[in-house]
Amino acid sequence: MAAKLLLLLCLFSGLHARSRRVEEDENEDSPSNQKWVLAPKSQDTDVTLILNKLLREYDKKLRPDIGIKPTVIDVDIYVNSIGPVSSINMEYQIDIFFAQTWTDSRLRFNSTMKILTLNSNMVGLIWIPDTIFRNSKTAEAHWITTPNQLLRIWNDGKILYTLRLTINAECQLQLHNFPMDAHACPLTFSSYGYPKEEMIYRWRKNSVEAADQKSWRLYQFDFMGLRNTTEIVTTSAGDYVVMTIYFELSRRMGYFTIQTYIPCILTVVLSWVSFWIKKDATPARTTLGITTVLTMTTLSTIARKSLPRVSYVTAMDLFVTVCFLFVFAALMEYATLNYYSSCRKPTIRKKKTSLLHQDSTRWIPDRISLQAPSNYSLLDMRPPPPVMITLNNSMYWQEFEDTCVYECLDGKDCQSFFCCYEECKSGSWRRGRIHIDVSELDSYSRVFFPTSFLLFNLVYWVGYLYL
Repeated sequence: MAAKLLLLLCLFSGLHARSRRVEEDENEDSPSNQKWVLAPKSQDTDVTLILNKLLREYDKKLRPDIGIKPTVIDVDIYVNSIGPVSSINMEYQIDIFFAQTWTDSRLRFNSTMKILTLNSNMVGLIWIPDTIFRNSKTAEAHWITTPNQLLRIWNDGKILYTLRLTINAECQLQLHNFPMDAHACPLTFSSYGYPKEEMIYRWRKNSVEAADQKSWRLYQFDFMGLRNTTEIVTTSAGDYVVMTIYFELSRRMGYFTIQTYIPCILTVVLSWVSFWIKKDATPARTTLGITTVLTMTTLSTIARKSLPRVSYVTAMDLFVTVCFLFVFAALMEYATLNYYSSCRKPTIRKKKTSLLHQDSTRWIPDRISLQAPSNYSLLDMRPPPPVMITLNNSMYWQEFEDTCVYECLDGKDCQSFFCCYEECKSGSWRRGRIHIDVSELDSYSRVFFPTSFLLFNLVYWVGYLYL
């Protein structure tokens, strides 16, 4: 019995010791007991001494290597987002992380730490480049929740300075091909006061990168790519190194196709309906023509609202103007048809009604005679007098439109491009001329208007999209 108790006591002691060992291992793995996470007190003191020593005799007003060689600034840009692009204000918005790297020999230090990562409080204590964005209208740095700035110092004196910026930059849009236009919007920066003899900017390899475009606000544009350039700009203050990034943008036509092009085309087609309405239906054809003209005027005004007040003609202006001319020509076609058709109908007005048969209670026409004056000359520019009609001893005057009589003298000497009377269709005047019967003007328009409009669209779209 005693042996069994001794055995149980040994077993219990072993299990208790093992459980204590497991608890100690878990406590060692917990974050509160990982002493290597926190820097030793001696290292904190070392970094503080390094910074104090570096800044003790440091003059932030002087650039590195002043009087010896120019300071070289390596530039990196990470494009976070682009947009929106305003065609009216000719500007675009861009959100970037702007990084500059240079070497300042005055900030070299000897330590086991190779890199010192510091916050924005250190930025105001050392020299930094005076970089400006030359084509920016407004710009702001982000300050929430703290200033979005980063400063790193290597032990060899190399410095990395980054900050986040949102810039509204100017982009001079050339809108001759609007809305089928493509643009290269620049972002230009340089030093404000240091010429190339004192400061040089240069691009690092793969120095411009862009984030995922799903978050970009390019509603009317497609991003086609980017390119960066370096140039020297000569001013009265010296020659400056100017760095530029060009963002290639191509406009999408979907919005303008739905809002402008399709309504204009449908309005022009609607104006052709009048060619199939009888020419005697003056109210219907006049109302349709005026309505389509006013509709085109409204569409032209709406199309111009999305553009600045440029003095040149854009592609959309050309299309809307031609559509307006087609609609206006359709209205003028009916005016021409109505005018020449009215010339074909003579009017008869009674002049004297006093002479009747004395032995009859009613008059019966027994003789009709036409008498025209024989002394009318073809060289006379005045309109001919009306033709007198004798109707049963009563005299009437047959009155024609003056222009029609002048254009159709004796029924054969027509001088007009259109014919007012059937007699004008024959005669020597037709030789070498094109005969157009005004009564068939609607038939001609049914073919001419659609054909010419289709030809215009073919030339327009091929010219602007592929040439």
